[in-house]
Amino acid sequence: MKQFLLIIFLFSCAFGFSQNDQLADNYFKRGEFEKALISYQKLYEKNKGNYKYVYKLVETHQQLEQYDEAQILLLQHIAKSNNPSLLVELGYNYQLKGNTEISQTYYTDAIIAIDENPAFTYSVAKRFQDHSLLEKAIIVYKKGMVLNVKQNYNVQLARIYGELGNIEQMFSNYIDYIESKPTFLNNGKRAFSDFISESSDNENNVSLRKLLLKKIQAQPDEIWYDMLSWLYIQEKAYNKAFIQEKALYRRNPESLTRITDLALTAINEKDYDTANSIFNYILENSQDIETKLVAHQYLLDIETTNASKKEFKDIQDKYLALFEQYGTYEQTIALQIAYGDFLAFNLHDPKAASTFLKKSLKLELSLFQEATVKLKLGDILVFQEKFNEALIYYSQIQANLKNSTISQQARYKVAKTSYYKGDFEWAESQLKILKSSTSQLIANDALDLKLLISDNIEEDSLHTSLRLYSKADLFAFQNKNEEAISLLGKILTEHKGETIEDQALFMQAKLFEDTKQYDKAVANYEYIIANYRDEILADDAHFYLAQLYQTQLGEPEKAKPLYETIIFNHEDSIYFIEARRRFRMLRGDAIN
Repeated sequence: MKQFLLIIFLFSCAFGFSQNDQLADNYFKRGEFEKALISYQKLYEKNKGNYKYVYKLVETHQQLEQYDEAQILLLQHIAKSNNPSLLVELGYNYQLKGNTEISQTYYTDAIIAIDENPAFTYSVAKRFQDHSLLEKAIIVYKKGMVLNVKQNYNVQLARIYGELGNIEQMFSNYIDYIESKPTFLNNGKRAFSDFISESSDNENNVSLRKLLLKKIQAQPDEIWYDMLSWLYIQEKAYNKAFIQEKALYRRNPESLTRITDLALTAINEKDYDTANSIFNYILENSQDIETKLVAHQYLLDIETTNASKKEFKDIQDKYLALFEQYGTYEQTIALQIAYGDFLAFNLHDPKAASTFLKKSLKLELSLFQEATVKLKLGDILVFQEKFNEALIYYSQIQANLKNSTISQQARYKVAKTSYYKGDFEWAESQLKILKSSTSQLIANDALDLKLLISDNIEEDSLHTSLRLYSKADLFAFQNKNEEAISLLGKILTEHKGETIEDQALFMQAKLFEDTKQYDKAVANYEYIIANYRDEILADDAHFYLAQLYQTQLGEPEKAKPLYETIIFNHEDSIYFIEARRRFRMLRGDAIN
């Protein structure tokens, strides 16, 4: 019992001490230095060996311009201790008093003291850093590494060089640290990302590239190929990154995962030539059937994306040749789903697509595989406007795989199908549930569709404009872009000034982009910006118009003010971070 009471007593003392510590720190942070001084003095009296309270007392005295009191305290501890970091503090106290000659003497003494005891390297350098005496901190860290080769202060040096704006030296020290501790590689990349940009001509990019190429020439370790590949990816030079990834693969030919990931990144950035090269390389080098099938599927996806209608027959023949080679069984189910999608949405033969995929359902599929087939069958039935049949498939997925991501996808498609049907109240009830989906993408899509419905459902009891809009949305889903554009034009003529107008303008603008009618897309975005600047789509219009100017129209100077508007007027926008990155890149900032 006595032992238990002792433990309780000690815990209470420690808790009370921690609270007093926090109270003192809070006073200091708020600038209430008289109160902070009293609190720190009490803490110091109870624990005079704790250097934190020595330094905080000194700093508080200095804030109150009580330099003599700070000096007395420091001299007392210097007399009892050989810790040279106290000499740095005393020198800084003289500097604050305006006596720079004496301060330099103490700084020099602190640096010399490292020769006798290198263990104080970090504490002395840290005191110099805390007082922004960065050049002296560099001297101390370098000296410490010379005196004790087991110590590595390259990270600290890198950060100091970054503060000084000496980016090349910062890169060099990080690279030296990564060489000794390869596990720091990803941290290094994060540090570098703040100083490079998408531009390969950027001075910092050039410096880092030169350092890495020099490393590869002198010491061709995998880690330098990895980092150089990463740099090329930041510059969106995926073809150059591919060269480094091939070099990595030749040194360690166990997995093609990195190369596959690079191909997917290239696809996302619409660098289809590089993605094609990568997937063909995968086909040449992989012995794994699943990996080959994935490569074949992406190659066909890329070809389909860039094909004209007259080229679709050749693509269909390639699908059929693959089924001839690999068969139509469980292992090729992803390829079968892709082919069903191609038949329905590109060849506009939904009947053949449904027939093909219903045969797939007869295979020995897992529940997840079965769900992915049914999800696509549901989409094809929506394409045919057989909404009730589509809802059956989506509902089966929800029943069989409750709470899974694919189940949430199915619920969203139930809501979207109900919206296409004009059953807006039911769609809205499903979307309310999906707002808290574990998938952020589904949650965002659900919220957008719910807002569209709720904003327009009450304005017109007949829901005339919303029905036209949902029909146009269905046309877009069916790849009937011209029909969708025309119907949206009808909304803009017959329902001008209604809540639906900015939504119709925005959807039409995106369809104009898809059909390469860029001037018309620009006009729509500009109309939204001019007339709906305080509405929900204002930031979307700014971002998409800026992106259009930057990537398609070759007018980056027009993109810059649009990104800037998002940065200053739409801080809560989902485009904020990307807009800031693009703006800084266009402005030519050294820091990304």
